[in-house]
Amino acid sequence: MIELIQKTTANLRTEITSGITVALALVPEAVAFSFVAGIDPLVGLYAAFMVGLITSIFGGRPGMISGATGALAVIMVSLVQEGNAMGLAMANPVVGMGLYYLFVTVILMGCFQAMAGFFKLGKFIRLVPHPVMLGFVNGLAIVIFLSQLNMFKTVDGGVSVWLHGPNMLTMLALVGTTMAIMYFLPKLNRQLPAALTAILVISFITIVCKLDVPTVGSFIRDGGGEGLGGVLPSFQLELFSIIPFTLDTLIFIAPYAFLLAGVGLIESLLTLNLLDEITETRGNSNRECIAQGCANIVTGLFGGMGGCAMIGQSMINVNAGARGRTSGIVAALSLLCFILFASTYIEMVPIAALTGIMFMVVIGTFAWSSLRIIPKIPRSDAFVLIAVSALTVIFDLAIAVFVGIIMSALVFSWENALRIRARKHIKENGTKVYEIWGPLFFASCQAFTSKFDAKGDPQNVEIDFMESRVSDFSGVEAISTVIEKYQREGKKVMLKHLSDDCKKLLNTNNSKYQALIIEKVDDPRYFVIADRDLRD
Repeated sequence: MIELIQKTTANLRTEITSGITVALALVPEAVAFSFVAGIDPLVGLYAAFMVGLITSIFGGRPGMISGATGALAVIMVSLVQEGNAMGLAMANPVVGMGLYYLFVTVILMGCFQAMAGFFKLGKFIRLVPHPVMLGFVNGLAIVIFLSQLNMFKTVDGGVSVWLHGPNMLTMLALVGTTMAIMYFLPKLNRQLPAALTAILVISFITIVCKLDVPTVGSFIRDGGGEGLGGVLPSFQLELFSIIPFTLDTLIFIAPYAFLLAGVGLIESLLTLNLLDEITETRGNSNRECIAQGCANIVTGLFGGMGGCAMIGQSMINVNAGARGRTSGIVAALSLLCFILFASTYIEMVPIAALTGIMFMVVIGTFAWSSLRIIPKIPRSDAFVLIAVSALTVIFDLAIAVFVGIIMSALVFSWENALRIRARKHIKENGTKVYEIWGPLFFASCQAFTSKFDAKGDPQNVEIDFMESRVSDFSGVEAISTVIEKYQREGKKVMLKHLSDDCKKLLNTNNSKYQALIIEKVDDPRYFVIADRDLRD
């Protein structure tokens, strides 16, 4: 009992310290993404709090952190701009109407995500091949790295310019010190949280030495914000009076909502899979879809910009040893406390400390092993891996993953199309037998039909599908084509060992084929994986 209490206490301490560290890292990220979307920083901070809290409690992956993300912010830019233009074009112009359109879109986005979970569509994340997963991880690591380079810039005359001279050297020194603390501290003492210790040490150094370095507060003000302080998020009652709920409004927001829902679920479920591999546990993808959807519905109603899983903050959390829901709840509540009570102190935290932490996240996130295995894996997989990484950086996560899946599917289809074989032999009674090997589907139909010699074959032909699987309607049509060729030559074809579904399709397609099927008691019974799971 004593050992159990000690272990529980240690785990709880880890969860709490990790949650506080994640909350500190969430602040500049949420603020930066708010600026990207062209909205007030508090809108992003409220989203980080609400989405983070709800998904931590109800989500399908304990330890995963959600909040406002750049992948969604990039899509929201044009939505807010078009919404503002529509507001100004009204009979009674409404300034800043794009923000209210954003809230409505986030609510609809949440509905789409919740429906995806309700109809159990989260399982389709299993269709993402491993090269696409590696490309996603590497691409996001590069995106995080590039986003942190902006922290080495300052605003001069309204223009963002690189730091130079002593300011750049000071920034580099503080970032390097942060990374050194995070690397060496766990080797010396595992009890101390490395990221939180680094933040406290760097903050102490800058305050005591009175260093003129960018802080969270200066970052917000340089972006046009007024500060971190705020009040509790409130229900947006005016939303229902400002936004005209008409068919035109639905036509305007529906494409944005669908795209945001898709990007949010893809990033969340891929992050869930990554954490599954790291923690050697398994999350619930459908439950995560529902939690993400409900979180975004609440966020939209209470004035947040919406969000999804954040791979950077999730990696900080997991690398710190957090495995439960407590860390995410602590992170969300700590963020709210920062907004309400500790904004002055949080604004004093140097950006260099948070940048150093994110650089360590980049190092830990990037799949360095992929560089070693690229020469050893098939060229098609290597190409997919590199392409997904590049597309994630150039465009966005959704495009990269969709393209990667399509490329992998085409490669798989092409390779399997070449695997169909036909072994031939003659029975004692003169019947020629074609034993088909390999999958028969749309890509292998041409190769299948080319195996037969209708004119040169004997009067009786038997086609045995014991080692083959007819996968789609194209395969059924290919069988029909072969039968018709033999019938035109006045020859008889018999089909053996067809799966039940193929028999049914043949009968539906043309009942005359029913007489050509040889029914045997040893015919195999085929099941797809989902059928086998249901049967068991």
